[in-house]
Amino acid sequence: MTQQKKQWSAIIIMIALFAMIAFVTNLCSPMAIIVKNDFGASNVLAQIGNYGNFIAYLVMGIPAGMLIAKYGYKKTALIGLAIGIIGILIQWLSGHVGKESAFLVYLIGAFTSGFTMCILNCVVNPMLNLLGGGGNKGNQLIQLGGVFNSTAAVACYILMGALIGDAAKAHIADATPALMIALAIFVIAFVVIMFTKIEEPEQAPVDTSLIKGALSHRHFALGALAIFLYMSVEVGTPTYILQYLTSKGIPASTVGLIVMMLIGRFVGASIGAKISSRAMITTVASATLLLVSFGMFSPETSTVEVPGIDWASLSVIWQEVPVGILAFLLVGLCTSVMWGGIFNMAVEGLGKYTAIASGIFMTMVFGCAVMVAIQGWVADMTDYMTSYWVVLFSAAYILFYAAIGSKPSKKSE
Repeated sequence: MTQQKKQWSAIIIMIALFAMIAFVTNLCSPMAIIVKNDFGASNVLAQIGNYGNFIAYLVMGIPAGMLIAKYGYKKTALIGLAIGIIGILIQWLSGHVGKESAFLVYLIGAFTSGFTMCILNCVVNPMLNLLGGGGNKGNQLIQLGGVFNSTAAVACYILMGALIGDAAKAHIADATPALMIALAIFVIAFVVIMFTKIEEPEQAPVDTSLIKGALSHRHFALGALAIFLYMSVEVGTPTYILQYLTSKGIPASTVGLIVMMLIGRFVGASIGAKISSRAMITTVASATLLLVSFGMFSPETSTVEVPGIDWASLSVIWQEVPVGILAFLLVGLCTSVMWGGIFNMAVEGLGKYTAIASGIFMTMVFGCAVMVAIQGWVADMTDYMTSYWVVLFSAAYILFYAAIGSKPSKKSE
């Protein structure tokens, strides 16, 4: 097998893992509805499966980077997949145990799966960047992975709708087909990766000083903060759109945002090799500032119809919403390429520190829980539209990072 074929085999596997991460992560939303119905859980408790993902990133981010530094990308991916298999089996088991312990069993499974998503993200992002040789090509591969990531997210919702129907009337046991598909994906990925040779880049000896070494690169430290705040833009924008629409008695669907992210990633993947990450993120951060500002201050009396999907019946629906909501949905075009672009700029020139840097990045995903909570606090104190000042602040920082803060402060190591 030629070196080029070996490289493409590794690229295909990493992109497949990217898609798998989205599929399993997006099981959390419909599962939360099922949990609320099956166990009579509160809204907060029902979302613990979702919270578990972010808590897992906080707990497992840096350890995952240390695993890569010690065992390499391939073995770390296998460890993550093995943990994922266990997590899915535990979630499945929750539908077949006594009612008094079923909820606890489900939560354990959800937390376990969250660890897997963190580990695999630590593997996928730097490997795609390295396989592309960094720079524009590395960014293009991450954006291509993002296309499959968004496609898998849509597929998850469609599959759950087709297999389960109305999630609000379903029970954990009814989710067995979807969980078994997720399990099969994990098992197949484990076997394929085990028998695929992946060239490992040079790693620094495992030591806590790796963290200090990575953070000594100013552009990386600023990039880690950019990822922390990016979570506010990606998650905070749709979260409070839904809250706002619900408060106005308007049926809400997130398909518009998912489709916008999918389109954005297709565009990002197609032009990623031609346009630098710095130019790309500067452009989309500026567009985000304009779109969010328009969404905040446009009159509610001006309306427009946007598409959505009834996941239970898989039918397309059209909803009349204020025109500002359309602007918020268009933010999905911008956020679709932010993660890959910020990562690409932040790890440029890190060399042996790339693995631990990826772990630090994954830890910063916890910013979702922090920033969305801050936005929620502002919404409670004022109103939903005023809360988007939090998103504007985050987008402004990302613009600063792309334009100024992303310039490497040291030579490659």
